[in-house]
Amino acid sequence: MKIGITCYPTYGGSGVVATELGLELAQRGHEVHFISYAQPIRLIQTSPNIHYHEVEVSRYPLFEYPPYDLALATRMAEVSELYELDLLHVHYAIPHSVSALLARQMLAAGPKKRKLPFVTTLHGTDITLVGQDRSYLPITRFSIEQSDGVTAISQYLRERTLREFDVKNNIEVIYNFVNCDIYTRRQDFAEARKEYAPNGERILMHVSNFRPVKRITDVIEIFDRVRKQIPAKLLLLGDGPDRSPAEWLAVQKGIHNDVIFLGKREQVYEKLGIADILLLPSELESFGLAALEAMACEVVPIATDVGGVPEVIEHGKSGYLAKIGDVETMARYAIEILSDESRLRKMGKECRDAARARFCTSKIIPQYEEFWQNWKTKPHQRASTVMAVNGHAGSFAVENFEPLGDIGNSDSALAQASWTL
Repeated sequence: MKIGITCYPTYGGSGVVATELGLELAQRGHEVHFISYAQPIRLIQTSPNIHYHEVEVSRYPLFEYPPYDLALATRMAEVSELYELDLLHVHYAIPHSVSALLARQMLAAGPKKRKLPFVTTLHGTDITLVGQDRSYLPITRFSIEQSDGVTAISQYLRERTLREFDVKNNIEVIYNFVNCDIYTRRQDFAEARKEYAPNGERILMHVSNFRPVKRITDVIEIFDRVRKQIPAKLLLLGDGPDRSPAEWLAVQKGIHNDVIFLGKREQVYEKLGIADILLLPSELESFGLAALEAMACEVVPIATDVGGVPEVIEHGKSGYLAKIGDVETMARYAIEILSDESRLRKMGKECRDAARARFCTSKIIPQYEEFWQNWKTKPHQRASTVMAVNGHAGSFAVENFEPLGDIGNSDSALAQASWTL
Protein backbone atom coordinates (compact mmCIF):
# COMPACT_ATOMS: atom_id res chain seq x y z
CA MET A 1 0.00 0.00 0.00
CA LYS A 2 0.94 3.65 -0.42
CA ILE A 3 0.30 5.44 2.85
CA GLY A 4 0.60 9.09 3.82
CA ILE A 5 1.39 9.67 7.51
CA THR A 6 1.08 13.00 9.28
CA CYS A 7 2.16 13.58 12.86
CA TYR A 8 3.77 16.15 15.10
CA PRO A 9 7.50 15.68 14.51
CA THR A 10 8.37 16.44 18.12
CA TYR A 11 9.66 14.54 21.14
CA GLY A 12 6.30 13.13 22.21
CA GLY A 13 4.40 9.86 22.15
CA SER A 14 2.18 10.50 19.13
CA GLY A 15 5.06 11.53 16.88
CA VAL A 16 7.24 8.65 18.06
CA VAL A 17 4.53 6.05 17.46
CA ALA A 18 3.67 7.45 14.03
CA THR A 19 7.31 7.49 12.98
CA GLU A 20 8.03 3.99 14.26
CA LEU A 21 4.88 2.79 12.51
CA GLY A 22 6.08 4.22 9.21
CA LEU A 23 9.50 2.63 9.60
CA GLU A 24 7.98 -0.76 10.35
CA LEU A 25 5.64 -0.49 7.37
CA ALA A 26 8.52 0.39 5.06
CA GLN A 27 10.33 -2.75 6.16
CA ARG A 28 7.23 -4.72 5.23
CA GLY A 29 7.27 -3.35 1.70
CA HIS A 30 4.75 -0.53 2.02
CA GLU A 31 5.50 2.87 0.50
CA VAL A 32 5.33 5.47 3.27
CA HIS A 33 5.13 9.24 2.84
CA PHE A 34 5.58 11.46 5.90
CA ILE A 35 3.90 14.85 5.51
CA SER A 36 4.76 17.38 8.22
CA TYR A 37 6.35 20.78 8.90
CA ALA A 38 9.61 19.13 10.00
CA GLN A 39 11.22 15.73 9.77
CA PRO A 40 10.04 13.52 12.68
CA ILE A 41 12.67 13.19 15.37
CA ARG A 42 13.08 9.41 15.01
CA LEU A 43 12.97 9.37 11.23
CA ILE A 44 16.69 8.83 10.73
CA GLN A 45 16.74 5.49 8.96
CA THR A 46 17.10 5.50 5.21
CA SER A 47 14.92 3.27 3.07
CA PRO A 48 13.75 3.49 -0.53
CA ASN A 49 10.21 3.06 0.80
CA ILE A 50 10.41 6.11 3.09
CA HIS A 51 9.66 9.60 1.75
CA TYR A 52 9.45 12.91 3.58
CA HIS A 53 7.48 15.91 2.29
CA GLU A 54 7.89 19.19 4.14
CA VAL A 55 4.96 21.50 4.64
CA GLU A 56 5.99 25.09 4.05
CA VAL A 57 3.82 27.78 5.58
CA SER A 58 3.98 31.23 4.03
CA ARG A 59 3.93 34.19 6.37
CA TYR A 60 1.89 37.22 5.39
CA PRO A 61 1.40 40.38 7.47
CA LEU A 62 -2.35 39.85 7.17
CA PHE A 63 -2.18 36.60 9.14
CA GLU A 64 -1.46 36.97 12.84
CA TYR A 65 -0.82 33.22 12.93
CA PRO A 66 0.44 31.23 9.90
CA PRO A 67 -2.37 28.96 8.59
CA TYR A 68 -0.53 25.63 8.99
CA ASP A 69 -3.69 23.54 8.75
CA LEU A 70 -4.48 24.93 5.28
CA ALA A 71 -0.91 24.51 4.06
CA LEU A 72 -0.95 20.95 5.39
CA ALA A 73 -4.21 20.15 3.60
CA THR A 74 -2.77 21.44 0.33
CA ARG A 75 0.40 19.40 0.75
CA MET A 76 -1.59 16.29 1.62
CA ALA A 77 -3.63 16.66 -1.54
CA GLU A 78 -0.54 17.29 -3.67
CA VAL A 79 1.36 14.28 -2.34
CA SER A 80 -1.70 12.04 -2.55
CA GLU A 81 -2.29 13.02 -6.18
CA LEU A 82 1.34 12.85 -7.30
CA TYR A 83 2.17 9.53 -5.63
CA GLU A 84 -1.30 7.99 -5.91
CA LEU A 85 -1.62 7.26 -2.21
CA ASP A 86 -4.12 4.67 -1.06
CA LEU A 87 -4.96 6.46 2.18
CA LEU A 88 -3.89 9.09 4.68
CA HIS A 89 -3.22 8.14 8.30
CA VAL A 90 -3.12 11.10 10.66
CA HIS A 91 -1.95 10.99 14.26
CA TYR A 92 -3.47 13.48 16.71
CA ALA A 93 -6.88 14.82 15.80
CA ILE A 94 -6.20 18.57 15.75
CA PRO A 95 -5.46 19.91 13.22
CA HIS A 96 -4.41 16.84 11.24
CA SER A 97 -7.86 15.28 10.82
CA VAL A 98 -9.32 18.56 9.63
CA SER A 99 -6.50 18.98 7.12
CA ALA A 100 -7.01 15.42 5.89
CA LEU A 101 -10.73 16.09 5.47
CA LEU A 102 -9.98 19.16 3.36
CA ALA A 103 -7.46 17.20 1.28
CA ARG A 104 -10.00 14.45 0.73
CA GLN A 105 -12.58 16.95 -0.48
CA MET A 106 -10.07 18.71 -2.74
CA LEU A 107 -9.26 15.43 -4.46
CA ALA A 108 -12.92 14.46 -4.77
CA ALA A 109 -13.69 17.79 -6.45
CA GLY A 110 -10.67 17.54 -8.75
CA PRO A 111 -10.61 16.37 -12.35
CA LYS A 112 -9.96 12.73 -11.38
CA LYS A 113 -12.69 12.66 -8.71
CA ARG A 114 -10.37 10.63 -6.47
CA LYS A 115 -11.78 9.04 -3.35
CA LEU A 116 -9.04 9.03 -0.73
CA PRO A 117 -9.95 7.70 2.72
CA PHE A 118 -8.25 8.95 5.86
CA VAL A 119 -7.81 7.30 9.22
CA THR A 120 -7.31 9.12 12.51
CA THR A 121 -5.40 7.72 15.48
CA LEU A 122 -6.21 9.35 18.81
CA HIS A 123 -3.25 9.52 21.17
CA GLY A 124 -4.42 11.20 24.34
CA THR A 125 -4.07 14.92 24.89
CA ASP A 126 -5.83 15.59 21.59
CA ILE A 127 -8.87 14.23 23.46
CA THR A 128 -8.17 14.78 27.15
CA LEU A 129 -6.83 18.34 26.92
CA VAL A 130 -6.98 20.04 23.52
CA GLY A 131 -10.24 18.53 22.37
CA GLN A 132 -12.13 19.55 25.49
CA ASP A 133 -11.14 23.19 25.18
CA ARG A 134 -14.30 25.12 24.33
CA SER A 135 -12.54 26.54 21.27
CA TYR A 136 -11.69 23.11 19.86
CA LEU A 137 -14.35 20.68 21.09
CA PRO A 138 -16.78 21.09 18.16
CA ILE A 139 -14.10 20.80 15.47
CA THR A 140 -12.45 17.88 17.26
CA ARG A 141 -15.73 15.98 17.34
CA PHE A 142 -16.41 16.92 13.73
CA SER A 143 -13.01 15.68 12.56
CA ILE A 144 -13.46 12.37 14.37
CA GLU A 145 -16.96 11.91 12.96
CA GLN A 146 -15.76 12.54 9.41
CA SER A 147 -12.76 10.22 9.59
CA ASP A 148 -13.21 7.06 7.55
CA GLY A 149 -11.70 5.07 10.40
CA VAL A 150 -10.68 5.91 13.95
CA THR A 151 -8.31 4.10 16.28
CA ALA A 152 -7.31 4.76 19.88
CA ILE A 153 -4.14 3.62 21.61
CA SER A 154 -5.92 2.20 24.67
CA GLN A 155 -9.31 1.04 25.85
CA TYR A 156 -9.26 3.90 28.34
CA LEU A 157 -8.90 6.49 25.57
CA ARG A 158 -11.59 4.84 23.46
CA GLU A 159 -14.10 4.88 26.31
CA ARG A 160 -13.28 8.45 27.29
CA THR A 161 -13.65 9.66 23.71
CA LEU A 162 -17.02 7.98 23.28
CA ARG A 163 -18.23 9.27 26.63
CA GLU A 164 -17.07 12.87 26.48
CA PHE A 165 -17.47 13.55 22.76
CA ASP A 166 -20.50 11.37 22.10
CA VAL A 167 -19.16 10.43 18.68
CA LYS A 168 -21.04 7.90 16.58
CA ASN A 169 -18.04 6.27 14.95
CA ASN A 170 -16.80 2.88 15.93
CA ILE A 171 -13.37 3.39 17.51
CA GLU A 172 -11.02 0.43 17.33
CA VAL A 173 -8.32 -0.03 19.95
CA ILE A 174 -4.88 -0.71 18.49
CA TYR A 175 -2.24 -0.52 21.18
CA ASN A 176 1.11 1.17 20.87
CA PHE A 177 3.98 -1.16 20.10
CA VAL A 178 7.70 -1.71 20.48
CA ASN A 179 10.28 -3.36 18.26
CA CYS A 180 11.42 -6.12 20.61
CA ASP A 181 14.51 -6.80 18.50
CA ILE A 182 15.77 -3.25 19.00
CA TYR A 183 14.51 -2.62 22.51
CA THR A 184 16.35 -5.30 24.44
CA ARG A 185 19.00 -5.58 27.15
CA ARG A 186 22.21 -6.09 25.19
CA GLN A 187 25.42 -7.63 26.50
CA ASP A 188 27.38 -4.38 26.15
CA PHE A 189 24.99 -2.49 28.44
CA ALA A 190 26.88 -3.74 31.50
CA GLU A 191 29.96 -1.89 30.30
CA ALA A 192 27.93 1.18 29.33
CA ARG A 193 26.57 1.47 32.89
CA LYS A 194 30.04 2.29 34.15
CA GLU A 195 29.96 5.64 32.36
CA TYR A 196 27.18 6.84 34.67
CA ALA A 197 27.54 4.52 37.66
CA PRO A 198 31.28 3.85 37.98
CA ASN A 199 30.95 2.48 41.52
CA GLY A 200 28.13 0.08 40.79
CA GLU A 201 25.29 2.42 41.78
CA ARG A 202 21.75 1.56 40.82
CA ILE A 203 20.39 3.51 37.84
CA LEU A 204 16.92 5.03 37.78
CA MET A 205 15.67 6.67 34.60
CA HIS A 206 12.93 8.94 33.36
CA VAL A 207 12.01 9.57 29.71
CA SER A 208 9.57 12.27 28.62
CA ASN A 209 9.04 15.67 27.05
CA PHE A 210 9.22 17.33 30.49
CA ARG A 211 5.75 18.85 30.34
CA PRO A 212 3.84 19.56 33.60
CA VAL A 213 1.65 16.48 33.11
CA LYS A 214 4.78 14.31 33.48
CA ARG A 215 5.40 15.62 37.04
CA ILE A 216 9.19 15.78 36.71
CA THR A 217 9.63 17.17 40.21
CA ASP A 218 8.01 13.99 41.53
CA VAL A 219 10.81 12.08 39.80
CA ILE A 220 13.34 14.13 41.78
CA GLU A 221 11.41 13.59 45.02
CA ILE A 222 11.30 9.82 44.49
CA PHE A 223 14.98 9.65 43.64
CA ASP A 224 15.90 11.71 46.70
CA ARG A 225 14.19 9.14 48.93
CA VAL A 226 15.76 6.19 47.13
CA ARG A 227 19.24 7.70 47.26
CA LYS A 228 19.02 8.04 51.05
CA GLN A 229 18.74 4.25 51.25
CA ILE A 230 20.67 2.98 48.22
CA PRO A 231 23.61 4.39 46.22
CA ALA A 232 22.00 5.43 42.95
CA LYS A 233 22.09 7.69 39.91
CA LEU A 234 19.18 9.29 38.09
CA LEU A 235 19.29 9.70 34.30
CA LEU A 236 16.72 11.95 32.65
CA LEU A 237 16.17 11.68 28.89
CA GLY A 238 14.29 14.44 27.15
CA ASP A 239 13.76 18.15 27.53
CA GLY A 240 10.96 20.60 27.99
CA PRO A 241 9.45 23.38 30.11
CA ASP A 242 9.83 21.61 33.47
CA ARG A 243 13.53 20.87 33.16
CA SER A 244 14.55 24.03 35.02
CA PRO A 245 12.31 23.35 38.06
CA ALA A 246 13.69 19.81 38.21
CA GLU A 247 17.28 21.06 38.05
CA TRP A 248 16.57 23.61 40.77
CA LEU A 249 14.96 21.00 43.04
CA ALA A 250 17.92 18.64 42.62
CA VAL A 251 20.27 21.44 43.68
CA GLN A 252 18.08 22.36 46.65
CA LYS A 253 18.13 18.77 47.86
CA GLY A 254 21.87 18.44 47.36
CA ILE A 255 21.58 15.53 44.94
CA HIS A 256 22.45 17.35 41.71
CA ASN A 257 25.74 15.50 41.33
CA ASP A 258 23.81 12.24 41.04
CA VAL A 259 21.14 13.60 38.68
CA ILE A 260 22.21 13.59 35.04
CA PHE A 261 20.21 15.39 32.36
CA LEU A 262 20.97 13.75 29.02
CA GLY A 263 18.68 15.90 26.87
CA LYS A 264 16.80 14.65 23.84
CA ARG A 265 17.97 11.36 22.38
CA GLU A 266 16.70 10.02 19.07
CA GLN A 267 17.71 6.45 19.87
CA VAL A 268 16.26 6.01 23.35
CA TYR A 269 17.01 2.29 23.39
CA GLU A 270 20.74 3.00 23.47
CA LYS A 271 20.37 4.38 27.00
CA LEU A 272 17.17 2.82 28.30
CA GLY A 273 18.62 -0.67 28.62
CA ILE A 274 21.28 0.36 31.14
CA ALA A 275 18.68 1.31 33.75
CA ASP A 276 17.29 -0.79 36.58
CA ILE A 277 14.05 1.14 37.02
CA LEU A 278 11.97 3.59 34.96
CA LEU A 279 10.02 6.24 36.86
CA LEU A 280 6.78 7.44 35.25
CA PRO A 281 4.80 9.44 37.86
CA SER A 282 2.59 11.19 35.27
CA GLU A 283 -0.66 12.87 36.11
CA LEU A 284 -2.16 11.23 33.03
CA GLU A 285 -1.02 8.76 30.40
CA SER A 286 -3.34 7.37 27.76
CA PHE A 287 -0.95 4.46 27.25
CA GLY A 288 2.55 4.91 28.67
CA LEU A 289 4.89 4.22 25.76
CA ALA A 290 8.00 4.89 27.85
CA ALA A 291 6.92 2.15 30.26
CA LEU A 292 6.47 -0.32 27.42
CA GLU A 293 9.87 0.48 25.92
CA ALA A 294 11.42 0.01 29.36
CA MET A 295 9.67 -3.33 29.83
CA ALA A 296 11.06 -4.60 26.54
CA CYS A 297 14.54 -3.75 27.85
CA GLU A 298 13.92 -5.67 31.11
CA VAL A 299 13.70 -2.39 33.01
CA VAL A 300 11.05 -2.40 35.75
CA PRO A 301 8.58 0.53 35.44
CA ILE A 302 7.13 2.28 38.48
CA ALA A 303 4.22 4.41 37.29
CA THR A 304 0.99 6.05 38.34
CA ASP A 305 -2.26 4.11 38.18
CA VAL A 306 -3.88 6.43 35.64
CA GLY A 307 -5.43 6.33 32.18
CA GLY A 308 -4.27 3.44 30.03
CA VAL A 309 -1.20 2.57 32.12
CA PRO A 310 -2.89 -0.38 33.89
CA GLU A 311 -3.50 -1.88 30.44
CA VAL A 312 0.28 -2.02 30.00
CA ILE A 313 1.62 -2.73 33.49
CA GLU A 314 0.32 -5.55 35.67
CA HIS A 315 0.97 -4.39 39.21
CA GLY A 316 3.44 -6.56 41.07
CA LYS A 317 4.29 -8.65 38.02
CA SER A 318 5.47 -6.39 35.21
CA GLY A 319 6.01 -3.27 37.29
CA TYR A 320 4.36 -1.25 40.03
CA LEU A 321 1.48 1.23 40.12
CA ALA A 322 0.78 3.97 42.66
CA LYS A 323 -1.56 6.92 43.07
CA ILE A 324 -0.77 10.32 41.57
CA GLY A 325 1.67 12.24 43.74
CA ASP A 326 2.34 9.32 46.10
CA VAL A 327 6.11 9.67 45.94
CA GLU A 328 6.54 7.79 49.23
CA THR A 329 4.95 4.62 47.87
CA MET A 330 6.81 4.83 44.57
CA ALA A 331 10.09 5.30 46.42
CA ARG A 332 9.29 2.33 48.65
CA TYR A 333 8.62 0.12 45.62
CA ALA A 334 11.94 1.21 44.13
CA ILE A 335 13.91 0.57 47.32
CA GLU A 336 12.35 -2.86 47.80
CA ILE A 337 13.05 -4.10 44.28
CA LEU A 338 16.52 -2.55 44.07
CA SER A 339 17.49 -4.20 47.36
CA ASP A 340 16.79 -7.68 45.98
CA GLU A 341 18.90 -8.46 42.90
CA SER A 342 17.21 -11.80 42.23
CA ARG A 343 13.74 -10.26 42.42
CA LEU A 344 14.81 -7.34 40.23
CA ARG A 345 16.10 -9.60 37.47
CA LYS A 346 13.08 -11.92 37.72
CA MET A 347 10.65 -9.04 37.34
CA GLY A 348 12.76 -7.61 34.51
CA LYS A 349 12.34 -10.89 32.63
CA GLU A 350 8.61 -10.86 33.30
CA CYS A 351 8.42 -7.31 31.97
CA ARG A 352 10.03 -8.35 28.71
CA ASP A 353 7.84 -11.44 28.44
CA ALA A 354 4.74 -9.25 28.83
CA ALA A 355 5.97 -6.82 26.16
CA ARG A 356 6.75 -9.64 23.74
CA ALA A 357 3.44 -11.39 24.31
CA ARG A 358 1.21 -8.37 23.67
CA PHE A 359 2.98 -5.35 22.24
CA CYS A 360 5.74 -6.38 19.83
CA THR A 361 5.55 -5.07 16.27
CA SER A 362 4.77 -8.58 15.04
CA LYS A 363 1.52 -8.41 17.06
CA ILE A 364 0.42 -4.83 16.40
CA ILE A 365 1.48 -3.84 12.87
CA PRO A 366 -0.73 -6.51 11.22
CA GLN A 367 -3.70 -5.01 13.07
CA TYR A 368 -3.05 -1.66 11.37
CA GLU A 369 -2.60 -3.34 7.99
CA GLU A 370 -5.93 -5.14 8.33
CA PHE A 371 -7.65 -1.97 9.51
CA TRP A 372 -6.33 0.03 6.55
CA GLN A 373 -7.19 -2.67 4.05
CA ASN A 374 -10.84 -2.44 5.06
CA TRP A 375 -10.90 1.25 4.19
CA LYS A 376 -8.90 0.82 1.01
CA THR A 377 -11.40 -1.67 -0.41
CA LYS A 378 -14.57 -0.07 0.96
CA PRO A 379 -13.96 3.66 1.44
CA HIS A 380 -16.51 6.24 2.48
CA GLN A 381 -19.28 3.94 3.65
CA ARG A 382 -20.15 6.03 6.69
CA ALA A 383 -23.71 6.98 7.32
CA SER A 384 -24.66 10.63 7.08
CA THR A 385 -23.92 12.51 10.27
CA VAL A 386 -26.12 14.91 12.16
CA MET A 387 -24.19 16.76 14.84
CA ALA A 388 -24.84 19.76 17.02
CA VAL A 389 -22.64 21.11 19.75
CA ASN A 390 -23.84 23.98 21.91
CA GLY A 391 -21.84 26.03 24.37
CA HIS A 392 -21.95 29.27 26.26
CA ALA A 393 -19.99 31.12 23.61
CA GLY A 394 -21.89 29.85 20.61
CA SER A 395 -22.89 26.79 18.64
CA PHE A 396 -21.57 24.67 15.83
CA ALA A 397 -23.87 22.60 13.65
CA VAL A 398 -23.39 20.20 10.80
CA GLU A 399 -26.55 18.93 9.19
CA ASN A 400 -27.12 16.20 6.62
CA PHE A 401 -23.45 15.62 5.92
CA GLU A 402 -23.18 13.41 2.86
CA PRO A 403 -20.46 10.77 2.42
CA LEU A 404 -17.65 11.79 0.11
CA GLY A 405 -18.87 9.55 -2.66
CA ASP A 406 -21.84 11.89 -3.12
CA ILE A 407 -19.78 15.07 -3.15
CA GLY A 408 -18.96 16.36 -6.57
CA ASN A 409 -19.89 20.01 -6.44
CA SER A 410 -19.60 23.08 -4.27
CA ASP A 411 -22.01 21.69 -1.70
CA SER A 412 -19.11 20.35 0.34
CA ALA A 413 -19.14 19.44 3.99
CA LEU A 414 -17.49 22.69 4.94
CA ALA A 415 -20.10 24.64 3.03
CA GLN A 416 -22.72 22.89 5.16
CA ALA A 417 -20.97 23.78 8.42
CA SER A 418 -22.24 26.91 10.12
CA TRP A 419 -20.98 28.82 13.14
CA THR A 420 -23.34 30.95 15.18
CA LEU A 421 -21.60 33.22 17.68
